[in-house]
Amino acid sequence: MVKPLPNPRLEMWGGVECTVNRVRDQYFDQLERNGHATRLEDLDLFAELGVSALRYPVIWERTAPNNVEDADWSWADERLGRLRELGIRPIVGLVHHGSGPPHTSLIDPAFPELLGRFAGAVAKRYPWVESYTPINEPLTTARFSGLYGHWYPHGCDDATFLQALIVECRATVLSMQAIRQVNPTAQLVQTEDLCKVFSTPLLAYQAELENHRRWLSFDLLCGRVNRDHPLWKYILKAGIPEAELDFFLEQPCPPDILGINHYLTSDRFLDERLERYPTSTHGGNGRHRYADVEAVRVCTEGIAGPRRLLTEAWERYHLPMAVTEVHHGCTREEQLRWFYEVWGAAESLRQEGVDVRAITAWSLLGSYDWNTLVTRLSGHYEPGVFDLRSPHPRPTALARMLREFSTGGKYEHPLLEIPGWWHRTQRLLYPAVSCDVESKPNFVEVQLPSTNSSTPRPLAIIGARGTLGNAFARLCELRGIPYHLLTRQEMDIADPVSVDGALSELQPWAVVNAAGYVRVDDAEHEPHKCLRENAEGPAILAAAAQKRGVALLTFSSDLVFDGATISPYVESDAVGPLNVYGRSKAEAEVRVLQAHPSSLVIRTSAFFGPWDDYNFVTVALRTLSAGHPFMAAEDAVISPTYVPDLVNASLDLLIDGEYGLWHLANPDAIAWADFARMAAKLGGVSAGHVDARPVRELGLVAPRPTYSALSSERGVLLPSLENAFFRYFHERG
Repeated sequence: MVKPLPNPRLEMWGGVECTVNRVRDQYFDQLERNGHATRLEDLDLFAELGVSALRYPVIWERTAPNNVEDADWSWADERLGRLRELGIRPIVGLVHHGSGPPHTSLIDPAFPELLGRFAGAVAKRYPWVESYTPINEPLTTARFSGLYGHWYPHGCDDATFLQALIVECRATVLSMQAIRQVNPTAQLVQTEDLCKVFSTPLLAYQAELENHRRWLSFDLLCGRVNRDHPLWKYILKAGIPEAELDFFLEQPCPPDILGINHYLTSDRFLDERLERYPTSTHGGNGRHRYADVEAVRVCTEGIAGPRRLLTEAWERYHLPMAVTEVHHGCTREEQLRWFYEVWGAAESLRQEGVDVRAITAWSLLGSYDWNTLVTRLSGHYEPGVFDLRSPHPRPTALARMLREFSTGGKYEHPLLEIPGWWHRTQRLLYPAVSCDVESKPNFVEVQLPSTNSSTPRPLAIIGARGTLGNAFARLCELRGIPYHLLTRQEMDIADPVSVDGALSELQPWAVVNAAGYVRVDDAEHEPHKCLRENAEGPAILAAAAQKRGVALLTFSSDLVFDGATISPYVESDAVGPLNVYGRSKAEAEVRVLQAHPSSLVIRTSAFFGPWDDYNFVTVALRTLSAGHPFMAAEDAVISPTYVPDLVNASLDLLIDGEYGLWHLANPDAIAWADFARMAAKLGGVSAGHVDARPVRELGLVAPRPTYSALSSERGVLLPSLENAFFRYFHERG
């Protein structure tokens, strides 16, 4: 019989990415990057999610950078006070991937006492706070700071790594002692990134070392590192005195809750066959050279997964647990799938009597530059539950999922019926190897079935012959989004009977209208055909989608504007089309939103992409490479749009349930001729043959605005044009 758990229901916790890490003499502060440092109102948004607790920073480096006596408590006073008013329990973190203020470091023997003094001061100021994480992920921080050299003090050896880890764990013990002098019932919620390491038979000894090492912070705090511990000799060999280890035997400080963090790239695979992997993955241990790669990219079985890791932690310690970070920097449906999988694993383990208390939606506000391990300011942003690229934090589909789970409800979406990319074969970037060598031979391919035996409802994509429709199909394939790409014969959007029949047969969860009349100059001679395709058809489609409760995404154009401005247009600007094509798009916007107010209408412009040979950039480069002149307007300014960026952002917004008008273009205003020159420069082609001319000399039939650059008052979601070009050339090869 399963013993009842203390908590009747799995709790929903939240967390704000609050890393303050040091790289040489530079500090990287996520709270400044994500703006939460100055946005108290974020806490009210978090409360609306239904979270019962929030991992929240009172960071040592920010609060008392000089000494505790000069600490500035104003920020923490206001925010912890507001959390208390909202009924959200703070789990206060003091050091998050940091090394302390400038006067100390992770290898400073005084670090533990200094942090302990700060912890005691925090407890005295906020005696009502019940939960603490003095140091987040001490093992991970010690590896990045002492073994891999990424963060200060940039050590690259076992001695520095172990010294840093022991300093952090000792600081945790002293911090909790100081806190419990004020609040004897205060709980230690100790977080750690838990992973599993796999290897070839040759490197089994290294994998064994790392799989013992992954528990080391928990083992130290629990007083388990004695002379029988498998790493005892390893630690002493690195120069750590026995007295340092005896401290933890004499003063154990077992966590009240084990905080298990796990990321899809945490599990590793070690392989001596270097020729299989990029040189950036090559390393070694002094005995063997080997590649260290993400296990999910090579192991046929995929990752160890949250259920297996939680089970291992439970069997090892039998302490209450929480998953204290769930985040995935990917497309929206994959973020949903990952959170759904972790939540489901915890729920199933609870039914078996495993004491999992909570799941934490980490990076509520997203995170910056973790693609480079926060070693430089590159501006790479990963949205979380909220997307910060809008003027105010914008709730994503994850927010709806959290609200449902936090109230004991269920969250349903057709895309959850598809396994995440980490279960699909496309994840394998290298020759596949079985990582479970005891039960499977090498090079076994594994096909993971869908979580639902029925066929998932598809995304209907209209426009099988067009660039945009085919781009949607290509990226849906990559993202694991079932779709049906419709030809005109399968659905004529201007024919109500055709539309009704196709939608009845497909039963889609959403429709993307990527079709339409695109010949801007020809439209001047056949306006009725242009209006039929671009205005009447989308209106008919919108009415049919509204009738069925199906989401609709359709596209408009920058040519709805007249160009009588010198600043980028935003969604609320008045339209004033100069040509038939622009009028058809402006009319479509009104008619679609009248028929189906929940439709998403995206204005965009000047497509270019890697998958067709007839877009402006590809034609320009082909012409210039051949040494021929390429004519382009010098006085017409547009915002180019990289098609893969447009499609991915549109799909994310569609999944988020966004509606109304939204501008999507890479955020640059550039004349056509300069656009061609930029392509040539970045593509290594001479721009000398770019023939820049006024629009009036190009022989165009339809009048165009001289300025139609786009921006957005709802959210600038696409990266820079230069960034898009980098990926264009990479994709084209």
